Amino acid sequence: MTSADLVLPPTDQQTPTAALLQAPEAQTLDLAIGDMHLLLEQHGHVVAVYPTGISPAHERRLHAIRSVLESDRIALLKVDLPPLGVAVLVRQLRQLSICDFSPGVVASAVRLLAHYIHAGALLNSVARLDRVPVSLKTHAKSWLPGSQFAVLAGPNPQLTKVGPAVEPPGGPDFPTHLLYARGQMTSEWVQQTLAPAWKVQAVQECALPSGSARWWGTGKLVEFASFLPDISVVYQLVSSVRRENCHWCEMELIGDRCGFCSSPLAPSENRMHSAGVLNHGAPAPPSP
Repeated sequence: MTSADLVLPPTDQQTPTAALLQAPEAQTLDLAIGDMHLLLEQHGHVVAVYPTGISPAHERRLHAIRSVLESDRIALLKVDLPPLGVAVLVRQLRQLSICDFSPGVVASAVRLLAHYIHAGALLNSVARLDRVPVSLKTHAKSWLPGSQFAVLAGPNPQLTKVGPAVEPPGGPDFPTHLLYARGQMTSEWVQQTLAPAWKVQAVQECALPSGSARWWGTGKLVEFASFLPDISVVYQLVSSVRRENCHWCEMELIGDRCGFCSSPLAPSENRMHSAGVLNHGAPAPPSP
């Protein structure tokens, strides 16, 4: 991970922690290369997940480390989810890392699992929001005192102005838990309105990631993310997709793109074996 506050507490004693890949201002390049080399020596492969909101210099650092080490055992995976959604996804990958999946399957599972995370935020303004489409009319409304907006960034972007007669954004149609984090906002809308509407099984609060205010364009927010809480369901979901071998680096993968070299499947192989997964919306997860 690229930020310590994106490493959520484990849900059990078996879930491993994540290594921190620090920003250039926090660590010299030589030390960063040494840390990555040690990770490869200890674990064989590294799956590095980072959000789209990190600085360009930090992203260049990650690619520079991989180039210097000339290693095809480092997967660099940029995830277009809000910070709390990324943190949830990384915890699921940490759980999968101790299952009987190869590094290639764990890396390529990122795109699959992201479809099952409903990540959004309650905002007091969308004037500086550039991650989700916002109409000019909605921009104008955001300047009205007391306005609040429910924004869903993924898996399907939605934006609604919060009001007594307004339905919350559409949520998951399968059992989930909900994690939320408060910024400079005291609203109880997430717990009292969104959670019942989404029929979540449990609600838990955590600390707001440091990059959330930048990602959402305001510090006055409550960020939230719903997710599959049962690792056995996540395991079955990943197992249900047929595995292929990358024609370029020969790593095992699921879906239509290698997580390590980003190479797509060859045209004759580029077919979907689990209906809808990864391309045009994901199906409901299988029962445990």
